[in-house]
Amino acid sequence: MNRTEDGAGDAGATRAGRTSMRLGALRSHNSALVLDLLRTAGPEGISRLELAERTGLTPQAVSKITARLREDGLAAEAGHRASTGGKPRTVLRLVPEAGHALGVHLDRDELTAVLCDLTGAVVARRSAPLDLGAGAETVVERAVREVGELVAGGGRAGVVLGAGVALPGPLDHRSGVLHRVTGFPEWNGFPLRDVLARRLSLPVVVDKDTNAAALGLAVGGGAGSGTSFAYLHFGAGLGGGLVIDGTVHRGTRTGAGEFGHQVVQLDGPPCGCGNRGCVEALCLAAVARGDVAEAARVLGTAAGNLVALLDVDLVLLGGRTVAVAPETYVRGVAAVLAERARRAGSDAVPVRVASGAGQGVAEGAAQLLLAPLFGRAEG
Repeated sequence: MNRTEDGAGDAGATRAGRTSMRLGALRSHNSALVLDLLRTAGPEGISRLELAERTGLTPQAVSKITARLREDGLAAEAGHRASTGGKPRTVLRLVPEAGHALGVHLDRDELTAVLCDLTGAVVARRSAPLDLGAGAETVVERAVREVGELVAGGGRAGVVLGAGVALPGPLDHRSGVLHRVTGFPEWNGFPLRDVLARRLSLPVVVDKDTNAAALGLAVGGGAGSGTSFAYLHFGAGLGGGLVIDGTVHRGTRTGAGEFGHQVVQLDGPPCGCGNRGCVEALCLAAVARGDVAEAARVLGTAAGNLVALLDVDLVLLGGRTVAVAPETYVRGVAAVLAERARRAGSDAVPVRVASGAGQGVAEGAAQLLLAPLFGRAEG
């Protein structure tokens, strides 16, 4: 176990005393517009007049919203700016430390938890070994303990808005209920969101790890100017997150992005999902025998199928396995995409390693709470 913040405590540190901020009020459309402009303005701040001009709201509406944000401690004066006439304009800024969100990544063999301020910056982190197959109650108990320790260690955290929890799918994002998680059928039907919300006394959002990471990249600018991209996460397993026109695409049944379980070899090795020849099974087998180049080639083949189907702008790679040999994976995937593009007479879709690829899932999980507050990519 390791952590960057010292301290001890339990889940009681996340109780109602830290959750007085009204999420419903913060999630109003106009408040989100103003909050996002305050966030992007940074420490230098922005005036009420500029807020009105950029949002299209009336000055009276902006004054009312900013007064409420200041009352809640979310905004503060950042000084004054000269105007073309009359008295100098008061400049406002976001107060990052006024609220925090928890991000929890329950990987197959590791738990990572982060505490992020309103800008998404990590102020505290913990990680610990985890056996996702140890049973729901055991995993929940471990998660509650680690979150309690994290919040206790980040004593300056102030209001905790809630917790975003990311883990392998499939699952129902809307209800927070897990389905038959590949390799861990005992989780089928477990209401993870409601159980954790009750144990932590916090709002909880549950999503697939790949969706959380993709959301973090979309909100944090990790995809550059691309508004439609695929994030392929290769860690203990293989999955994908899709962002289409700037929004995480989950599908009607919130099951989109099961990238690792597309069959590319009909008579291939069995996979934990019950099929044979899945991309995940083939890639993991190649890694196990030390053939990283073959794993990259198979990953590229599957990525090529995805690009042909969705015509995305960019393919981003991440996860612990990719982090071991990032250049090999980028080169292998890019080579397959380039060859397909050459045959089709089109430009190849760029491939690169996602920023923060080794740790981005937990941060993305925190964005499940933060992004909607700023009216950003759907969280």
